[in-house]
Amino acid sequence: MISTYKASPDIDVLTSSFPIPGFGLIPLNAFVLHGSEPVLVDTGAVVESDEFMTVLRTVIDPAELKWIWLTHTDFDHIGTLHQLLAENPQLRVITTFLGVGIMTTSAPLPMDRIHLVNPGQKITVGDRTLTAVKPPVFDNPSTTGFFDDMSGAFFSSDCFGALLQAVPERADDISEEELRQGQVFWATVDSPWLHKVDPATFARELNGIRAMNPRMVLSSHLPAASGAMLERLLGSLEAAPTAQPFVGPDQAALEQMLAQMTAGGPQ
Repeated sequence: MISTYKASPDIDVLTSSFPIPGFGLIPLNAFVLHGSEPVLVDTGAVVESDEFMTVLRTVIDPAELKWIWLTHTDFDHIGTLHQLLAENPQLRVITTFLGVGIMTTSAPLPMDRIHLVNPGQKITVGDRTLTAVKPPVFDNPSTTGFFDDMSGAFFSSDCFGALLQAVPERADDISEEELRQGQVFWATVDSPWLHKVDPATFARELNGIRAMNPRMVLSSHLPAASGAMLERLLGSLEAAPTAQPFVGPDQAALEQMLAQMTAGGPQ
């Protein structure tokens, strides 16, 4: 079920959570930035597209949206993208050249309605200036988040996500140990290449986020986090490269789970 809350007076969060059996819940967030040119950050999951549109209409009329910032092209981020473009002829999509290319293989974007950015570039959307940022951790090469100069929020896409036992509205309400474990586990699942990184290079990437000094961190897969949590969030990422690599269930484990389900046992 998708619900909403406010990360700040001008930013609404549209959120749901997906269970990963045996591991916990992964939050799934999109964001509406209100202003003279409203921005929707990502467009929900494909499997929730009808509900997403219904809930979106409770925080903004889609006809009022001017921009969609597409952080990347995974199926949990593009659910209502084309429906919104069809409903609102003035709506434009901010993405990367690679993002456009990936979409072309399944559901091409109209080329006259895109605005291409690269990390470090800025775009003015009404009363906000958004600076494109490549997060230090990602699972899709097109991933591009941004820093919003008005709210001081860093929209980090999948970076800083966490698998949790329960999903509050604020990451500040999660215990330090659960947050660390949930973040480290998610990073090893979502970005397994972290086990191959050079520590010094990765440290420089994290220092770039420290230098940004955001007032909020808004991740696609973590409740809204205050800037006061930044060192905790970065510390979890620092631990990920040396954490135990994730190995998923194999066929034998699947057959055991199916047998339990057939027998009426735990699912």
